[in-house]
This record gives sequence, C-alpha cells and structure tokens, in this order.
Amino acid sequence: MKTIGFIGCGNMGQAILTGILAKKLVTPDHVVVTDVIPASREKVAEKFGVTALAGNREVVERADLIFLAIKPPVYPAVIGEIADLAQDEKIFISMAPGKTLAWLEGLFARPVKIVRIMPNTPALVGSGMTAMVPGSRISADEKEEVRTVLNSFGETEEVSEHLMDVVTSVSGSSPAYVYMFIEAMADAAVADGMPRAQAYHFAAQAVLGSARMVLETGIHPGELKDRVCSPGGTTIEAVRVLEAKGFRSAVFEAMKACTEKSKNM
Repeated sequence: MKTIGFIGCGNMGQAILTGILAKKLVTPDHVVVTDVIPASREKVAEKFGVTALAGNREVVERADLIFLAIKPPVYPAVIGEIADLAQDEKIFISMAPGKTLAWLEGLFARPVKIVRIMPNTPALVGSGMTAMVPGSRISADEKEEVRTVLNSFGETEEVSEHLMDVVTSVSGSSPAYVYMFIEAMADAAVADGMPRAQAYHFAAQAVLGSARMVLETGIHPGELKDRVCSPGGTTIEAVRVLEAKGFRSAVFEAMKACTEKSKNM
C-alpha cells in the first residue's frame, strides 16, 4: 500500500484527507502530514489517526504521493527545501492557483512528476469538483492512480492547462458565491417570518435540488428556469427583479475578476 503525504493540512488538505480515508484508499497509518504550525499538525493527527511529522523533508522521504496543500507564496521556499528528494517514483500534486506546470518544474530544477489540480471545499462532504492537469512525465497508469484518489472526494475532470484559471472561478472559488446566495435567500425568508434554521434548510435544499436537475437531466439551465416561470406568476416576477438588479452581470463580473486574480497569483 502506498503512502500519501500532505505538506500543509489546512481546510483543503483536511477535506481531501477526509475523502481518501472515507473511501479506504489507504489506511491512516499510510498517511503522513506536516504543517508549519506544530499544534495544527498534531490536531490533524489526532482527528484522523494519521502520522504527524516535524518537517517537509520527512513527509517527502516517507510518501509516494505528496499533496502540496500550501499557499502559493511559500511554494519556492518549500520546493527549494525538498527538491533533492524528488525521486522518480514520487508524484507531487500542486493546488496552487495561477502556478503553471512549467513554473513548478522550474522550482524543482530537475525532472519531476507533477499534477496540477484545483479542488473545492465541498470535497469535505464527498461532493467536490476537481480539475486536473497531468505533467508530461506522468504515465497513463499514474494518471489513473491520481484520478482514483481525487474521485474519493467528488468528481474529477482533466482539462487543458490554459483553463485552470477559469476552473478557479467556476469551481474552486464558486462555493463562496453559492453560500452567499443561500444566505441571502435565507435572510429574505427570515424577513418574511420563517425561522432561521428552517430558512437555511429550504434555501440550501433548493440549491442542491436545482443543481441535481441540471446534472442529472442534461437539460439546459435556461430551459429549466423557463419551466418554473409561469405566465404572470410569482417566479417570473422574482426573475424580473433579479434581472433589473443586475444579478447575471454581477456573477459574470465577479468570475471575471476571480479568473484574472488567479492569472496574476
């Protein structure tokens, strides 16, 4: 059984770790983690039953598949510390937005096996959406091995690298927009007299069900919207106000800004 390592074990790293262990891809004794904050790595070790190590080099020495679950600004320092340990059998998985395979390979300054991914936080409940871009040294078998790991916490699609910044805005960052939408709907329901817990339940379930309709029926979202909008009815009146307030434009501009930010990270 291979060993999976995490350099960094924040929210995203823990979300991925949750899926991996839930699907029993490896046992906890085949997972090693580290974090710059000792208390954080010890907390993760206690929570998941995995092994906490004192430093980045120890993780790379022991692991076969290494998630770089760290912030983009610290990549140069971390990779500089571990580059000499990047043996041929080790695969590194980068989650850094805006950082290309070429940039990552340049930091290692040697041929390495790298996969770029962009997951999102619904991985925590097994409903993540992850984009992956395998590096040129990743074999077909290794690509499927990585895909199996990524599928343990949701769905995975391979994309062209030039689309990764778009993936950041449409998937990686988008749960935040959806949470804002759910919160706004719940606030409005509370304003109209519904208890808050019930309002969150109704709003969240409506979003979940609507998303499943798109995914499971294959029907265009515009057509699904039209089916709800009866002539002169309540729904078309709500849609009219959303259009008047620039709902679509706000989403469009927010995602464009997110994509641009990712490109410049």
